Amino acid sequence: MTARAQVLLVDDEANIRRMLAALLRQEGFTVAEAPNGNAALLQLDDVDPDVVLLDLLMPPGPDGLETLTRMRERGRGTPVIMMSGKAQLADAVRAVKLGAFQFLEKPLTPESVLVTVRAALELNRARAENRALHAELGRRSALVGESAAMQDVRGLIDRVAPTEARVLLTGESGTGKELAAAAVHGASRRAGRPFVTVNCAAIPRDLVESEMFGHERGAFTGATERRLGRFELAHTGTLFLDEIGDLSADAQAKLLRTLETGEIQRLGAEGSQRVDVRIIAATNQRLEESVAEGTFREDLFFRLNVVPIRLPPLRERLADLPALVAHLAERVRPRQGLVFTPEALAALARYAWPGNVRELANLVERLGILSGPTVGADAVREVLRSGPAPAATVLPEQPLSDALDEYERGLIRTALRQAQGSVAEAARLLRTDRANLYRRMRRLGLDWT
Repeated sequence: MTARAQVLLVDDEANIRRMLAALLRQEGFTVAEAPNGNAALLQLDDVDPDVVLLDLLMPPGPDGLETLTRMRERGRGTPVIMMSGKAQLADAVRAVKLGAFQFLEKPLTPESVLVTVRAALELNRARAENRALHAELGRRSALVGESAAMQDVRGLIDRVAPTEARVLLTGESGTGKELAAAAVHGASRRAGRPFVTVNCAAIPRDLVESEMFGHERGAFTGATERRLGRFELAHTGTLFLDEIGDLSADAQAKLLRTLETGEIQRLGAEGSQRVDVRIIAATNQRLEESVAEGTFREDLFFRLNVVPIRLPPLRERLADLPALVAHLAERVRPRQGLVFTPEALAALARYAWPGNVRELANLVERLGILSGPTVGADAVREVLRSGPAPAATVLPEQPLSDALDEYERGLIRTALRQAQGSVAEAARLLRTDRANLYRRMRRLGLDWT
């Protein structure tokens, strides 16, 4: 990261620029220099820095605070490190309000400069990952489907999102817990702030504390630079702790302490610092059983389980299958089009879906590659490599007539969407006549206007 990182150094004293530029280049950074605020603003588009070192006092032009203000007005979110030997407390407060990353006092030390620049770059990297995650979540679209089960989930999200309550998402693997977490964040007052995810099951046990809370340079063997933890990166935003049930006992204790105090301490740091983070956790385990077995702390469970939301497995929301398939097909072939026949959808509905929506997404992508643009029942059965799932594994939790009606509504909605609202074209896609389709829509309460 540091070998290609671009630093813009803004200071009216040539000696300071020369000293800092030599230090940063020796560490592998690319450095651009500007003697004042106006020159810095002119260079922004050409240089596109990853971090800016900005002096506070630069007479006679705009000072550092004015330069920072103009950067923010241009929509520049680049981390800015302010430097000054004559700063007042009011200057530091204003700089923080304008979004300055850090305030360094002169005379500068090489260690403080390098540690702060690397931390700012780590923040920049995390922000880029966060933007990419938001873009991906936007492309995937959250919580597709209008079944009763999904309407219940949406209702809970709508009620809990505006609050600061912690949320525990439960459900089998592949049911969309991360999408639900993103939906809670997106509907909250923290929307637009960081949404940081941690897969607790993927972190090596000896690195959990470093990953969560960060570390200082030299805190342990291999800690060659300061690293911000996920709590710090999620400050003012939301931290999504996926697979929370896989945390070790030590990690559970440290997490509980942070939830109780609102403070974190980096490994190797002398003091702690406060963080403002909303926690959303998720698990595919039965944490109540883990608590009873002594493998998960009861006090931590109660802290996390303020508002539980269960994501239903796909076999309990088969009415959403047509809409999900249409949505996933659009992702696979957005331009050429990918259509599943009613027989293909019926074949999909007979499958047990142990991998839920994630498994469905993989299957739709495979069928789009092997069979498109029109997918029939034979192609579905061939890819599934099995006959229909045993009836006992797919029994709905509602009366049969209601389940069939929901499934039929999903089929008709999908056909109408693909037909751009034309009932005649939808009838052709469903291989029925228009009069019959009108009758079915009237019985099911579907609007065709």
